[in-house]
Amino acid sequence: MKNSYTCIGLFNPKSPENVGSVMRAAGCYGVNSVFYTGERYDRAQPFYTDTKKIHESLPLIGVNELEGVIPLGCVPVAVELVAGAKPLTTYKHPARAFYIFGPEDGTLKKGITDFCEDIVYIPTEGCMNLAATVNVVLYDRLAKGDNFSHHHASLMNKNNIRQITGHNIGSGDGSDC
Repeated sequence: MKNSYTCIGLFNPKSPENVGSVMRAAGCYGVNSVFYTGERYDRAQPFYTDTKKIHESLPLIGVNELEGVIPLGCVPVAVELVAGAKPLTTYKHPARAFYIFGPEDGTLKKGITDFCEDIVYIPTEGCMNLAATVNVVLYDRLAKGDNFSHHHASLMNKNNIRQITGHNIGSGDGSDC
């Protein structure tokens, strides 16, 4: 997917740990920005699981509502387990996508799913954790796409240099990711 662009919208996330893990996934998969609504996250904002400090280089932006911040040309895609949603396993990702995820302890409001052009779900038994869901959707995009990441070449080069020079290989502390 040449000229691709990917953003994430989090509707009223509750857990700072999950937002930190979402930020790490966003950094790993080349997401351009992350938006969130609600006040719960603001009250508990430390990035407990953002061990790569992605929030220093990737925008995490609090907004009043997600519909008004859909990036130009992006297709809003709700990720929600509802009747009529398309299974992620057969979904064709748009080149420019704005994926919107619900809270850990609830669902997306109908007003959000109404403005989304697509609604997808991950066919599992039961619900997944927010951060795990984001990781699965972004990996699915990577696996099905053609160079989807806006910095794919940079990621490949960075990882290859680490392997060639032997930096951080097998450290076990996650710093080799």
